[in-house]
Amino acid sequence: MIVNKLKLNSQLYQKYFANITDPPKQLFYNGSVDKLADYPKVAIVGSRKVSAYGRIITEKLASQLASGGAIIISGLALGVDSLAHKACLDSSGVTVAVLPSAVTQIYPASHHSLASQILAKGGALLSEYSGNDLPQKYQFIARNRLIAAMADVVLITEAAERSGSLHTANFALEQGKTVMAVPGNITSPNSAGTNQLIKSGAIPVTSVDDIWQALGVSPNTQKAAILGDDEQEAVIISLLAQGINDGVELLEKSQLETRVFNQTITMLEISGKIRPLGGGNWTLS
Repeated sequence: MIVNKLKLNSQLYQKYFANITDPPKQLFYNGSVDKLADYPKVAIVGSRKVSAYGRIITEKLASQLASGGAIIISGLALGVDSLAHKACLDSSGVTVAVLPSAVTQIYPASHHSLASQILAKGGALLSEYSGNDLPQKYQFIARNRLIAAMADVVLITEAAERSGSLHTANFALEQGKTVMAVPGNITSPNSAGTNQLIKSGAIPVTSVDDIWQALGVSPNTQKAAILGDDEQEAVIISLLAQGINDGVELLEKSQLETRVFNQTITMLEISGKIRPLGGGNWTLS
């Protein structure tokens, strides 16, 4: 697995992490992060022990948001986190997992396949930790501040009264982010945390439209986030997003070798990320 280190003076670090309380001293990632700032981002978190109701709601909202062009941020944990990642991927969306362990030490280990799928679909794994040790208890809580930092909106779909996901809500409030929660049965312990959040001022969510409104975005005008699977694809996608469609100009500005350029264009067409317009021109799908 190739591990990249995010530069502290990079646009992504400065935009999302530089000004939070206890900013990370280092950040490692695997996958694609170049286009994250270009799309609305919703963090979806919640209980590890999720009910049938929480499962249905999480999968539905994550799927609808991904289909409308939002990037889903979560923590790769059991329960709500993994459900949100999977629903996003099933809807051909892009998702980012923020880990409490190094990006080379997937936790929990049962989510190795899910982590691989995230990367294969143009997403990313992110962590402030290195090494191969299992995560310590404090790292799970610390990880949540990074999830909140990356998101425009933090959504808790189901949480018990003492759920760790409530730490993410608190970090989001501290960072001035919008916190939203799905109301649940008042007799269900699984929804005690989300119901309390709503009583404390979190915005209740009864449909995906509530989230789009909080984002200030119309899903009808959103395209699914298109990210490259490697550096070459990312370069060409970025140029196309800038309105450069002519193949000759794309080749020149990409600074890729002709052979590599042609191979990359072919793979982008095969994966459905771009489509030919004829006459040596392409556009994003």
